[in-house]
This record gives sequence, C-alpha cells and structure tokens, in this order.
Amino acid sequence: MSELKDRVCHHLAHIYHDLSDKQRDELACQLISEMRLAQSAPQPGRHPGHWSERDVYLICYADSVLPQTDQQPLQMPLEALSEFLNTWLTDCITAVHILPFFPWSSDDGFAVSDYTRVAPQFGHWGHIEQIADNFRLMADLVINHCSSEHIWFRNFSNGKDPGKDYFFTASPSDDLSQVIRPRTSELLRPTETPGGLQHVWCTFGHDQVDLNFRNPNVLLEFVRIIREYLDHKVKVFRLDAVAFIWKEAGSTCLNLPQTHEIVRLLRALLEEADPEAIIITETNIPKRENLSYFGNANEAHSIYNFSLPPLLLYTLLTGHCRHLKNWLMSMPPAQMGTFYFNFIASHDGIGLRPAEGLLSDDEIHDLLSAMERAGGRISWRATSSLTRRPYEINISLWDALSSTITHSRAGADEWHLQRFICAHAILLALEGVPAFYIHSILGTSNDYERLNQTQHNRHINRKRWPKPELDAQLANEHSNHSQVLTRLCQLIQLRQQQPAFHPNATQFTLHLGDAVFAFWRQSLQRHQSIFALNNVSDTERNISLADINLIDTEEWYDLISGTHIDLGQAILTLAPYQTVWLSNRRPDSKGTSRAISRHASVVD
Repeated sequence: MSELKDRVCHHLAHIYHDLSDKQRDELACQLISEMRLAQSAPQPGRHPGHWSERDVYLICYADSVLPQTDQQPLQMPLEALSEFLNTWLTDCITAVHILPFFPWSSDDGFAVSDYTRVAPQFGHWGHIEQIADNFRLMADLVINHCSSEHIWFRNFSNGKDPGKDYFFTASPSDDLSQVIRPRTSELLRPTETPGGLQHVWCTFGHDQVDLNFRNPNVLLEFVRIIREYLDHKVKVFRLDAVAFIWKEAGSTCLNLPQTHEIVRLLRALLEEADPEAIIITETNIPKRENLSYFGNANEAHSIYNFSLPPLLLYTLLTGHCRHLKNWLMSMPPAQMGTFYFNFIASHDGIGLRPAEGLLSDDEIHDLLSAMERAGGRISWRATSSLTRRPYEINISLWDALSSTITHSRAGADEWHLQRFICAHAILLALEGVPAFYIHSILGTSNDYERLNQTQHNRHINRKRWPKPELDAQLANEHSNHSQVLTRLCQLIQLRQQQPAFHPNATQFTLHLGDAVFAFWRQSLQRHQSIFALNNVSDTERNISLADINLIDTEEWYDLISGTHIDLGQAILTLAPYQTVWLSNRRPDSKGTSRAISRHASVVD
C-alpha cells in the first residue's frame, strides 16, 4: 500500500470507527482520486512555512467596494475591488481574504447555496483569479453547514440523492442540554421528508443546516470543493465554524476528536496537492481549545488569535495592560510550520467568548457599557444552561477606540487617532501574521444606515463603499480615511523590512508597568532585535532605559521616528498612545521609517 494511502487510512480509522478495513481503503482511494493525487506521493517534510514578515492580509467582502453605476460596460463589484486593491494597497498588502463570494441565501454569504459558482451579482471566477494573480487569495470553506436552499437540502426534503443523508438530525428527546453554540435560536429545525418528520440540526439558524460528516460522502463532497478552489488559484483555506462539524448527543458538540482528525486529513491531502496551500481554522472559542487546532504541527497551519481583539480593546480603553500582558505570557510560541493569524477587527463582531477567564464579568460589563456609548450593539449566545451571555460586540473599530471607559459621554476624545494607530502598531509587531479588516485600514465609522435597514447587528461594521466616494476620500489628505490609510501603510511597509517581525521570530514579554505594553522580538537568525514599546494610556510615560536592558555595544534606533537612541541618557518618554520600535538595525535610508506619531524624546 502506498505511503499516502496509508496516511489517509490512518486518519479515516480515527474518524469512521464503523467502517471495515476494506471500506476505509476504498474511501481513501476515492479521496486521493478526487484531489487528483498519485497514491505513491511521498510524505512532505515539515517545512518552516511559506510565510514571512512581508505577509499582511486584508479581510473584505466581494462587494465591500461598489462600482460606479453609470460605467459602461457595467463593472462588477469584484472588478471594483480589484481596482481598489491595485490602486491603494498593492505596496503593503500581500494577501486578500474575500469573504464568501458564492451564491447564498442569508448571513452575508455564510449560508452557501452553491459551492461551485461565484455569485453572479459579484462577478465570476475570472475576476477571482485576477485578484489571485496579484495577491495570495484566501477563501472560506463553509464546512459546517450550507443554505437550506442548496440542492442537497432540497434533495434531503424530497428523499433524493445527493443529499438525502447529508444532514445531521436529532430527536427533541435527545440530551442536548450540554450543546454550546453562538446563537439563541432553536437548535432543531422540523423538516418533512418522505420518511417522515425529521429534526435537522442548525447550529447558526434555520437557514444554515448542519451537514452530517458521519456520512463519508459529505467528506468526499468537500474534498471535491477544495480541489475546485485550488484550480481557481485559492491558496489559503479558512475552515469556517469547523469546531462544530461533529456532533454527539450528551456532549457540548464542540471540538470533538473526529473534528480534529478531519482537519488533519484535509491538511494531508491539501499539502500533497499544493505544498504552499494553507489551512486556517476559524474557531471563536476560549484560548486553550483554540490552541488545540495546531495539533502537533499537523493540523491547522494557522489559528485565529481570537483573544487579542477583546483584550487589546479593553487595554486601550482602560489604559492598563495587565490582562493583555498576562495573556501574552501564557501564549506558547507557534511551532515552525504554523503561525498565529492576528487580527483586531473583522466582518463579525469583537468576540467575547475568547475573553472568558481573562476578563471578569464586571470588566466585560464596563467594556459593554463603553461600547454602547460609542454606538455599538451587543449580540448574545445560548449557553448549556439555556441562559444567555454576551457573545460579541458589534461596532466598527474606529468608533470602538474613539474614547476610553472612563469617558462618560458619547463622542471621540482628543486621542482618537493616536489610540487607533497604537492598536495597529501592536498588531503589526506581535508574533504571527497580521490581518486588517478593510473598514479598519480605511477608518470607517459605524454604518447606522445599513443597520437600520436590516436590523442585523453585524451590518454596523459592513459598510459597502461606493468606489468614487472612497477614491475621493482617500485622495483627500485631510480626511480621516486618508490619514488612517497613509499611517497604517507606512507602518506595514516598515514592518515588512524587519526580520525580527517574522511570524515565527522569538517573542518575550517585557515588564514596564501597567501603562506600557512591551515585548521583545528577535529574528530567526538572531541578527536583529526589536523592543516594541506601546504607551496604552492617555498620559505621557517615562521609561528607564536601564529597565529595557539594551546592549550597550550596539547602536539603537526607533524605527518609526528614525530617532537615534542615546544610551547615555536615562529616560525614554512616550507620548500618549505612542509606539516605538527600538532596533539594533538602522532605519531604512529610503525614508520608509518616516515618523507616523509623535517622536520619542530622550531626557536626562
């Protein structure tokens, strides 16, 4: 038996206990065939990773940028997005995550009704491939569920193939008391079928019907889908809501062993098909469970750092970094061949489950109150005890960082822009690969108009920019949008030149008081060190250079301001929300290290 087939059979044995050896052997051959692989393919060695300090992702929808309505021939949203990317972001963004661009029935694309086509209102596969020619492309594999309008579910309702046995069903009498899910809607959807009334499992709502991975044919369907996405130049696969895909009555139905084994199997097949392909698991759950999706560097290549957004937001709104610092110290370094996917805003809200055990109930209450003053909304989830808890904050990051928790009135304070830039400077310096949500890199405010139209909380942070209006805003150097984009792109370009910011470079937390969030990065070759110092308060802070422990035989510079640090002086002064990146490498002579915030001052 071939090496690849052996590996696939090994994974299948842990997923499908009831299959005979012969059945697993046949299924392995089918999976390998669907991926168009040779059974004799050698096992890929563990590699250091196809990523570097240059990698920076953008997260957006296919219609985040809308075309001119009077343009002839009529332009499609994906074409407008491509123009926007090539005009404004080509010098800083290297990868683009286009959120579900397939035909869909609800949830802004996450109720997929056809996995094989691009939604015609967005464009076609040629437009997707055009973007992939210029940026590494990340796409969603919406793997836990599909739309109730998908042909599979229509066939389920009519007792036809394919689909009649593709969906997970349960009985209302089953023990479902321990089930954890992010919604408060009824879990089971009554559905009439030729075999009688069935109750279909719906983790996210009745238009998003959960697939039954106990049926190997469902696994085969998704391997076919992965192969098709590869053919259309997708390089990064975001496994949406993957933590929910295997269910057991009487359990939480979250992170079960078969779920992890399916991810390992998909990675094994994907790496054989394209060694540069990447799997990122989207698991909006507490830290320990989230970390488990790395496996032994044989599962996800990357996991979302879900605890970062709520902790960083709380830090900048309170002016103290105790919780953020404690969390950072507890995070193990990602093994070579894996990396953290860092973000502080996304198309969803700022999740609160990853803050459980890190922020107290009182602290979360204070955070929620501040976010409501800033115009945000709160979404809730059901718990195993059938009560509800806050699940996420729905707000644009620009408005979320407009003031502090102690600021008693609505509206921005004088440090709004500096606080916002500081948040992203921290994002860019941390171990891992940074990702910017389009409305963060543009400094977009809450979209109350769309929220009022749809009454869907998440739409407050899903504005669709008309391209002429967006271009005009970005061309106006005095607009908030232009200032935010300019400053963030300068920071990104600066990051991309620093080996110490490699996603797997060494990181240690520094202790410089509660108001200064600081950490040290060292390049893989140990040639460069960067001390990232961030004043997270609205008060000027003095730092003793002796506390940083800079090596006095080297020259040190703040990369951001270009300032030389005189070690003969005693104190480094940071303005409110100022970041300095102290490096033993001289700033680039081409001017990319221009100051983007107040210069550090060194005083006696």
